[in-house]
Amino acid sequence: MYDWANSAYITTVSVGVLPIFFADVIVGPSGVTLFGISLKATTLWSWLIGFSAFLVFLSAPVLGAIADYSSSKKRFLALFCYSGVLGTLLLISCGPGDIIKTALFFILAQTGFVGGNVFYDSFLPHIATEDNLDRVSGKGFAYGYIGGGVQFALSLGIIVGHETLGISSITAVRIAIAMAAFWWGGFALLTFAFLKEERPAKLHNGNTAITTGPFDYLRIGFSRTWQTALKVKQFKHLTLFLIAFMIYNDGIQTVISMSTIYGREELKLLPRDLMLTLLIIQFVAFFGALLFARIAEWLSAKTALLITLCLWSAVVIYAYFMTSTTEFYILGMVVGLCMGGSQALSRSLYGSIIPADASAEFYGFYSVFNKFSSIWGPLAFGLITAIAGSSRQAVLSLIVFFIVGIILLLFVNVAKAREARDLDIFSMHDA
Repeated sequence: MYDWANSAYITTVSVGVLPIFFADVIVGPSGVTLFGISLKATTLWSWLIGFSAFLVFLSAPVLGAIADYSSSKKRFLALFCYSGVLGTLLLISCGPGDIIKTALFFILAQTGFVGGNVFYDSFLPHIATEDNLDRVSGKGFAYGYIGGGVQFALSLGIIVGHETLGISSITAVRIAIAMAAFWWGGFALLTFAFLKEERPAKLHNGNTAITTGPFDYLRIGFSRTWQTALKVKQFKHLTLFLIAFMIYNDGIQTVISMSTIYGREELKLLPRDLMLTLLIIQFVAFFGALLFARIAEWLSAKTALLITLCLWSAVVIYAYFMTSTTEFYILGMVVGLCMGGSQALSRSLYGSIIPADASAEFYGFYSVFNKFSSIWGPLAFGLITAIAGSSRQAVLSLIVFFIVGIILLLFVNVAKAREARDLDIFSMHDA
């Protein structure tokens, strides 16, 4: 249900509505001049995405270590969730020219979303057995695509029919953003009401509980993160997977985050066509997540993941040559198919090779690699766009991320990674 809840934000706000509103209203078609340099909305938006990722990159592993030690994954999830909801609600106050204001509120919302997913993902090894990880992760993403799709369909109806409703287009956008915030915060209450978090057995030193304050937890968080970093590098297959994930995910996240603004500025598509495409992506991704979970059962999670990366390579080649709305619709269907599979399988494959009793800490590292990749892809996209004057060269360049990711993933031995997971050196640290 948390996938169902927070997908409203990523679909309606981060990808569907806000990028168009940012380009057309906040910045405007003429762009903005900073330090004598003229910048398009595409460039500014890519940098906002990258900076938000950088904030999570800095904090996720330490917070994950603290959450594991103190049995507070659920509390951290709630903290990031509702800070993201607050940032989303504040976005409705932004108007033409409010670039800095929009940037600050978006960073708060985006950081809440991606930071919350660190602790949400860390519950996966606790609620599913190893042979069910792919299926449960796939169902989570599938529910998310449907939840996000339903909320986005409601928002699309308000935006497209704003004249019939007697409201302005800007008011319709603000209603859509506010609705996404309440959807996220409201349905997340089900998660916080029913999700249980067990107290870890190793929270005690011997038979005596360790009394800690905020600074003690911070010290423990940094200490455990450093110890884990030293241990992770000794396990080449886990490390190799993380590197492969960092690279191919760079391409995936850049396609997702830049697709709407690419269609708006490069292809000159109408906002309703862009949002309809995103709606198509959501519902196709539902089937994609379930389909590739089944393929993972037939073949393996790694093989199924490799298939999705080949599809992603085809996506960016097709995106470079496309010129029409119909082609954008077709692209959306393919993106939905491979997006559902690649995201769910990456999460479940990683969950199967990490120790469950340190899941938040290890998913903190997963988030580091996830968000580290999310920094460079959008920044590079914006830089290439600024230099070339067109986003087509930037989107084609993304194929490098998928090809390199495929090559590295081929060398990952999942069986050996799972053997390493069970070694004593990979166990949770004592305080």
